[in-house]
Amino acid sequence: MKKNFRFRLNFGFALLIIALLVVVVGCGKSATPTTPAAAQKTEVPKPANPDLILATTTSTQDSGLLDVLIPAFEKKTGYKVKTVAVGTGAALAMGEKGDADVLLVHAFASEKKLVDNKTAINYQLVMHNDFVLVGPATDPAKVKETKTAVDALKAIYASPSIFVSRGDDSGTDKMEKALWTKASIKPAGTKYQSTGQGMGQTLTIASDKEGYTLTDRATYLATKKNLKLDILLQGETSLLNIYHVMQVNPEKFPKVNAVGAKAFVDFMIDADTQKLIGSFGQDKYGQPLFFADAGKKMEDLK
Repeated sequence: MKKNFRFRLNFGFALLIIALLVVVVGCGKSATPTTPAAAQKTEVPKPANPDLILATTTSTQDSGLLDVLIPAFEKKTGYKVKTVAVGTGAALAMGEKGDADVLLVHAFASEKKLVDNKTAINYQLVMHNDFVLVGPATDPAKVKETKTAVDALKAIYASPSIFVSRGDDSGTDKMEKALWTKASIKPAGTKYQSTGQGMGQTLTIASDKEGYTLTDRATYLATKKNLKLDILLQGETSLLNIYHVMQVNPEKFPKVNAVGAKAFVDFMIDADTQKLIGSFGQDKYGQPLFFADAGKKMEDLK
């Protein structure tokens, strides 16, 4: 009886040893170094036509946003972007001639004309910030005491102060002209000076001349350290500065890079790109310079 029990005990112990060996050997095999799939470099396929022309407003460049977005787009897709930063009016004119592949601009009424006449397709809301009125800290026109941008312009025009305009048919210039019209004033003379320059240059001139000007918030914050200008009026819903991206229609202009333009539009509304846009400037200025809006409607921003 004891002999039988001892036999069973030895047999059970042997089975336990075999089971432990199986586990140890199995673990050893799983730890064997292999080539991780993630470590294998994925080559970005080179586009058949890698050259892409982007016509855009100066604010996207002067704010530094394009310095972040364009390299990310090029790395992701293999396209090489030639950026033409001009006023929105000039950028839209390039689209109307088929001289650009894709547009990133901020003048809704003018943009809509291109969409309606089929010059632009794949029209997408991308982001917004706002326009602000800036001027010398001493505020001789007492803009701070006004409630609306229209009243502010009336106060500036009634004072000895000068107003510096971009005068370049940009989105900012279009907004400014619309405000003068609402104020029933046709500004002229030495108190109203047009630079014909981008937003960065116009801010510098306004600062040097201790004048007032209308600017997008992003460019102002990006250049503020070199300016003697304060924000004197802000927060009006009508001063929202809304950016759209769109392709130039290849059916009207067969030479445009339609595939590349679509890739850029897709990139701008991609969730990862929208995160880049929504966080841009936060670390440097304590607030984002743009708010990401892909997937929203214009009325959602009011």
